[in-house]
Amino acid sequence: MTAWLPKVRVAACNVAPNFLDTAKTVQKTVSLIREAASNRADLVVFPETYIPAFPLWAAIAAPIDNHSYFTRLARESLLIDGKEMRTLQQACADSRIFAHVGFNERSHHSVGCIWNSSVLISDEGRILNHHRKMMPTFYEKLVWSPGDGAGLKVVDTERLGKVGSLICGENTNPLARWSLMAQGEQLHISAWPPVWPTKRTASAKNAAGSEGATIGAAGGKQYDNLAANRTRSAAHCFEAKCFGVLCSSFMDKAMRDEMVRHAPDSAETLDGITQGASLFLDPTGSQVGEQVVGEEGIAYGDLDLNATIEGKQYHDVVGTGYQRYDIFDVRVNRKRLGPEGIFTPRAREDQSTMSWTSSPSEQDEHSGASDAHSPMSHDVGALRTM
Repeated sequence: MTAWLPKVRVAACNVAPNFLDTAKTVQKTVSLIREAASNRADLVVFPETYIPAFPLWAAIAAPIDNHSYFTRLARESLLIDGKEMRTLQQACADSRIFAHVGFNERSHHSVGCIWNSSVLISDEGRILNHHRKMMPTFYEKLVWSPGDGAGLKVVDTERLGKVGSLICGENTNPLARWSLMAQGEQLHISAWPPVWPTKRTASAKNAAGSEGATIGAAGGKQYDNLAANRTRSAAHCFEAKCFGVLCSSFMDKAMRDEMVRHAPDSAETLDGITQGASLFLDPTGSQVGEQVVGEEGIAYGDLDLNATIEGKQYHDVVGTGYQRYDIFDVRVNRKRLGPEGIFTPRAREDQSTMSWTSSPSEQDEHSGASDAHSPMSHDVGALRTM
């Protein structure tokens, strides 16, 4: 049978950033983009807020002790239209490879506003989608501002098929996941942190004093980063009948040691925690391809998107064969939120159709294009986008 959909080779980078050093991390990212391209990858994926780091300090130290780290992160975060992003776009164009990159994004309007963001860059250097994590999770709320629905888009590409993505805990949000399924997603990217501590070890709690010891007695099991990420992603792949790319960061010795210097009582917790993995899942939720966990490296997966078709005979949660649009009605607000909307009807940060080669005047022209003519505008069944 003649293949209908493309076969895609994906590289998932299970790597550590140069901690809170954007210049060096961007250099490392460019090197990894080139390495993935040399190994015939069509798409290279990087972890959650890979540039310049995941704010692990928020999990292990009190907010009143973390001001210096927040300031450093704000200083090192990227502008969506800044020079660092242009460097990444240029690297993709030069290597003729798509890239999905997680990064800390700062605002043009507030030096203290940071988003957990990601971009999908084409093999021509164009930003195809720009997403901000809709809601930070648990202690992440002390660092990141809430995002919006502007990036809840599945991008239809000839080389990769239909690509969507969510960041970490968003993969637990049924409505966010449904919004991508309803756009015909075939390749789902999920980006994850290196570790995600939720409890101290018993001895660390005892060291904190009698109150900590009391809490420790009722503590319980540490959050299993690996199992949780695998479970959520497998569920999405099974329901959407799509392939999944899980990409986790890695906590290297440099990051671990800096965090322990900052919060000495976190050493045992960090040393005993499960690190995430980078791997691939097929449309049944089964693992395929390579896996990297507990070390730095690149996992490769060869994914035949034609395998996304058969399962829809059984459960097509988008098609009329297994959905009730007369019962369910989901609306998705894709408006870019923020102060930029006060001053101009076109959000400055909305770069979804812009090329790295565009001049400012060309960018304004692109920004003014009607959503009705956008290749990413969508209205199917009971999914209604604004």
